[in-house]
Amino acid sequence: MMVPWGGVGCCLSAAALYLLGRSSGRDAEVLRSVTRTGSLKDLAAILDTASKVLPLVVAVSGRVSSDTPLICQQSGMRGVIVEEMAEQHFLKHNDAGSWIQDSAVMLSVSKEVPWYLDDGTGRVYVVGARAAAGLVLTIASEVFEESGRTLVRGTLDYLQGLKMLGVKRTERVLPTGTSLTVVGEAIKDDVGTIRIQRPHKGPFYASPKSIDQLILNLGKWAKLYQLASMGFAAFGVFLLAKRALQHFLQKKRQHELNKRHALPPVCFI
Repeated sequence: MMVPWGGVGCCLSAAALYLLGRSSGRDAEVLRSVTRTGSLKDLAAILDTASKVLPLVVAVSGRVSSDTPLICQQSGMRGVIVEEMAEQHFLKHNDAGSWIQDSAVMLSVSKEVPWYLDDGTGRVYVVGARAAAGLVLTIASEVFEESGRTLVRGTLDYLQGLKMLGVKRTERVLPTGTSLTVVGEAIKDDVGTIRIQRPHKGPFYASPKSIDQLILNLGKWAKLYQLASMGFAAFGVFLLAKRALQHFLQKKRQHELNKRHALPPVCFI
């Protein structure tokens, strides 16, 4: 009997979606339990009264600020995180001899300066935000520079089986002034500076959405994953049962054909 890969694949997809749904549901529950601050000035008092044994996971909101912001070279935007990428775009021959478009990364640079959230009442520094869930950098600029066509360039391209199209340069940035909600572990050093960082265990988010929106979205995704898991599981079971029934009927028909074509016993008198 051939392995019914379609049914097996659906069942494996159902299991993966079920685990994703459980994970999203757990994240939503954890976010409901984090400490919320009305304003950043309240966080210092919360840290002073909080237990020193367990890490304090909090949700804070404010506008992205820095004393030494970066300035994007192409767009001129000010930001605290800037990613620059240059991709070479070209056409190349495939195995069938046709030209297909492809690209290769020539340059990928990421810069970050010390930055903090400011809500007008205080400031909280954010550390390691690029590893936080929910952080999306804004595309500050996207420029395509076409390659110049010369005889030498064309000859080299022909020998390599390539046709250079140009270079795409992209800048992504976390601009200053962006409203951001950060969920993470709050700590205060000896000089009183408060930082938010990735907790050893627990959620770490940096998102333009409020914590209530994050909880709502995670709850919706958890339900969608669960529904999709049930759908894939039902379809997978259907495919497996269908294949098993087909195999049974095939075996039955084969058995009946063998009986029908079997020679009668020879009798000796």
